[in-house]
Amino acid sequence: MNICLLAVGKTDFNFVNTGTEEYFKRVKRYVNFDFRVIKDIKNSKNIDNSLQKQLEGEKIISNITNNDIIVLLDENGKEMNSKIFSGFIQKQMNNSVKNLVFIIGGAYGFSEEVYKRANYKISLSQMTFSHQIIRLIFAEQLYRAFSIINNEPYHHE
Repeated sequence: MNICLLAVGKTDFNFVNTGTEEYFKRVKRYVNFDFRVIKDIKNSKNIDNSLQKQLEGEKIISNITNNDIIVLLDENGKEMNSKIFSGFIQKQMNNSVKNLVFIIGGAYGFSEEVYKRANYKISLSQMTFSHQIIRLIFAEQLYRAFSIINNEPYHHE
């Protein structure tokens, strides 16, 4: 299985970049993994939020294929604890999913077109996090999921 994380916009937080790089390096021991950043919309301060979501949505759609299984990291998605999330990943592997794509939207969320294309929506918390910080939280949870699947001592209960 291939796993990809698409994220709208770059981050200027060095600690986020350092942390995500570390966890993504660990994840690559278990699965083919790719992280792609979708460039920010230029002059976004001068356009309406709904237009920004639409333009970001077009970029997201152009970065996925019809065969990809799409998981939106969305505040209104299904909440899972780490064990349930690892079970979700295991199920995708058992179902022979070839490409599992997780997507972090921009500051205003996703366009309707992206919502319609999604197979799943997952919430990482009821709290609100910046779309930059979510990269690091998701990276750690993805690594944790694989450590649970492989019965490694990283996750404690």
